Amino acid sequence: MRHTDPILAGRCSKWRAVMVHTVRTAALLCAVGLCALNAAFSMKICAFNIQSFGESKANNKKVMGILLKILSRCDLCLIQEVRDSKGRAIQALVKDLNRFDKSNTYSYIESERLGRKTYKEQYVYVYRNNVLKVKEQYQYPKLEVQGTNDTDVFSREPFIVRFHSPTTLMKDLVLIGQHTSPKSAMKEMDELYIVFREICRKWKTENVMILGDLNAACGYVTVKGWRAVRLRSDRKFRWLIGDEQDTTVREKTRCAYDRIIVHGREIIATIVPGSAQPFNFKETFHLTEDEALAVSDHFPVEVDLKPNHHYLLRSEL
Repeated sequence: MRHTDPILAGRCSKWRAVMVHTVRTAALLCAVGLCALNAAFSMKICAFNIQSFGESKANNKKVMGILLKILSRCDLCLIQEVRDSKGRAIQALVKDLNRFDKSNTYSYIESERLGRKTYKEQYVYVYRNNVLKVKEQYQYPKLEVQGTNDTDVFSREPFIVRFHSPTTLMKDLVLIGQHTSPKSAMKEMDELYIVFREICRKWKTENVMILGDLNAACGYVTVKGWRAVRLRSDRKFRWLIGDEQDTTVREKTRCAYDRIIVHGREIIATIVPGSAQPFNFKETFHLTEDEALAVSDHFPVEVDLKPNHHYLLRSEL
């Protein structure tokens, strides 16, 4: 009969315990390291309704200082409610942003001035051109409704841009920017389904992000109306900003007006879990409600995309 040396058995047991602990620690450190790498190199996409952004705000140093802090957090930001017919406000904003964040360079791409009557707005995508490149853009057309003199359901037609993103897992980012009219918010949200299908055919992709101030909450939506909104009833669309979240600056309101919606397995797999949220700049920058409202009555909404580690490791940035 073989007898085991009790001292040797004890040493083996301790060795196995040490090895198990070492392996578990290494696995944990690897997971933590991966999370840290994701956090450090993920791409942040934002949408911000900067209430009536024009020369008045562009000339306000305090407001511009806060805007620069907000926008410099984003690799790509859809700005809405740009109301400057001369185009000087956005030029000043991007020029100041390049001075403020010297580690990146920023460009912008803007829509037509949109609106049914004299009131006009523009969509503007501000992006880091050292990280992203514009591949295509498409201003959704104003369509005449048969038998009437009215235009289509959109007060401001969506502005769609396709970006090339070499640093993220998904290389093609297709964004549909939209700011709905409060009075027709539900109808416009449903019409975005048609826009989505057209873009899928046009650019041969199912991976799309819809973002902006959709007025998708509180008095502008109804339980019954939600059932008719195809972006909502189709389970393939993921609403990353939930109904319970608050994208408004005023304390007396709690509404998820601003949303980020994604469609497509590839883009859904690229989202960093838990990263989609409003950015409460009032709280972060210790502003009073009046100081925050001078910037906007909306908080930006944002989401992070996972990085392509192979690209980063090749040091191609």
